[in-house]
Amino acid sequence: MKKIISATSFVFMFILASSAASAQYQINHSDITNQRSCFSGHFTSYESWLAMITKSNKRKAKTEEELQVRLQKFKDIFSQENFARYQASVDCIIFKYKVDNIMVDGYFIQPKGKQDLPILIYNRGGNGRYGAVNFASMMRTLFPLTDENFAIIGSQYRGAFNKVVKGQYDEFGGVDVDDVVKLAELIPNIESVNPQKIGMFGSSRGGMQTFLVLKRLTNIKAVAVIAGASDLLKELAFRPAMENVYKKRIPNYEENKEAELSKRSVLHWLDSIDIAIPILIQHGDQDKKVSVDNALWLSNGLKKRSHPHQLSIYPGEGHSFKTNAKVKALSELSNWFKKHL
Repeated sequence: MKKIISATSFVFMFILASSAASAQYQINHSDITNQRSCFSGHFTSYESWLAMITKSNKRKAKTEEELQVRLQKFKDIFSQENFARYQASVDCIIFKYKVDNIMVDGYFIQPKGKQDLPILIYNRGGNGRYGAVNFASMMRTLFPLTDENFAIIGSQYRGAFNKVVKGQYDEFGGVDVDDVVKLAELIPNIESVNPQKIGMFGSSRGGMQTFLVLKRLTNIKAVAVIAGASDLLKELAFRPAMENVYKKRIPNYEENKEAELSKRSVLHWLDSIDIAIPILIQHGDQDKKVSVDNALWLSNGLKKRSHPHQLSIYPGEGHSFKTNAKVKALSELSNWFKKHL
């Protein structure tokens, strides 16, 4: 998707989309406001979404032929048929919710007309606005889980779309962990889900976030981590450029580098994770952003304490899985939570 339209542009247009089409499902809680349908604004119809994509890529394509190639890539990934199917079968809302007296962006997705649903908390990757969950990533990664009768709730993390203010921005595993904990506290107020069946999964940075949340919650029944870092300090040797993110995001990083990275590295406090929570680990062995060694380190650590888990290494896959592997990984993820929730 990166070649079609930038992730930042997608997110910006998604969040600022018109609320003309109201959400068909609402969460009744005083801390949740500004609820509106995901299928609104540019995403009211496939035609309006495609028009947005076409306009953006006309500015980037040097020739008409290049434009058509870009648009065909988009159509191959996001078909009109799938858009129509999900629009008819999925309730999807975006909203704001209060955490620590600040407003954070979140979203909730579920199959229409279903009750007593198991619910999955999804922890996104990236930092700040980069990696935020947009309509495209919902359709590709989260909507398919509704076909398996899961509801999904997630946070964009504080400050993703706001001016950076101390205490109100993503600290890469700092105060932003509160944003996920708060969502978990809201789940019992969602009438269509079963609060006794809560799972959680995270991708990339979201894997770190998942374990940090587990230290604070006792009602998560099963988790999965995808391409996550289990030891941030050791991982720096593989990808030194991540230190730029740490310096920008983590308070007091340069004064307390090892301590701050240890706080965010599950291998340093693995014994604090409830051994009753089964863990699925998925990673591509050609990942250039987060070394597959992280998955092996985590698995070995879990083995030493006889912690139930499953390690799935995907040969030839990078940080983002290609289509066939992505389908397989989603199926494995779905089956994991069906088994353990």
